[in-house]
Amino acid sequence: MRARAAGLLLGFLADAVFGDPRRGHPVAGFGLIAAGLERRIHADRRAAGVVHAAVLVGGAAALGALAERAGPRVLVTAAATWAVLGGASLAGHGASLADELAAGELVAARRRLPSLCGRDPDSLDAAGMARAGTESMAENTSDAVVAPLFWGAVAGVPGLLAYRAVNTLDAMVGYRSPRHLRFGWASARLDDLANLVPSRLAALLFAALAPAVGGSPRAALAAWRRDARAHPSPNAGPVEAAAAGALGVGLGGRTVYAHGLEERPRLGRGPAPTPGDLRRAARLSRLVGAAAALVAAALAAARP
Repeated sequence: MRARAAGLLLGFLADAVFGDPRRGHPVAGFGLIAAGLERRIHADRRAAGVVHAAVLVGGAAALGALAERAGPRVLVTAAATWAVLGGASLAGHGASLADELAAGELVAARRRLPSLCGRDPDSLDAAGMARAGTESMAENTSDAVVAPLFWGAVAGVPGLLAYRAVNTLDAMVGYRSPRHLRFGWASARLDDLANLVPSRLAALLFAALAPAVGGSPRAALAAWRRDARAHPSPNAGPVEAAAAGALGVGLGGRTVYAHGLEERPRLGRGPAPTPGDLRRAARLSRLVGAAAALVAAALAAARP
């Protein structure tokens, strides 16, 4: 368990220093495999999606178990943690988007936005991109940093790889598009389950660290209690509401995705986020990630 804890911390530091691997990213490779399997077995039935998710998530977990037995646990855990985390690139894109919006460089901002979220950048003005970026910083801090660290602490390398497989499949087929409404059901529900605990941990960390960006823990907790249940996602709701309260901004509203238009509920009671608020969100994301790494290491080390 001490080796697992050390590996998680080393992997987090590698992500913070080096960011994502520049070539041959394992998550991108998994995405290609997942897309290839989807082309072979896709059908407009939930059963087909269950098979798709089971093969890919089960395969990722099995690969993790083999890797954990094959090499030094500290190094294998560190490498797997680095591969599945996305905290440095997330915060970097958020800060860069804030700079581009503040400078009025909307073309560059629209090119960058897809690196943060799946919304249509051409449908958004500067204010819309600031809101999209801020919401994405909150949700993806949970999905790409807190949750993988949590599952790494609980289940080691198999947990790291299986969680990243679940979250990637949700991003690929979990949206309610006509093609994936039934086929993606299993992946979406599995992602909801996998993020049930980590999202609440992320929301708590957003609230606890609010003073570091000039915010209030009380406001963050109040927004979580008051607004989270109105969000269509059981896990994005607590995280985005807590982040909105921590930053003192209001999130939600008209949201355009490739699969259609959604009207999201209002989260928080402050004004719409500005580029400055987005920059604060990026800083808060880094702090939450660091705190989550310490919590995960402590959890791993404390396990018998």
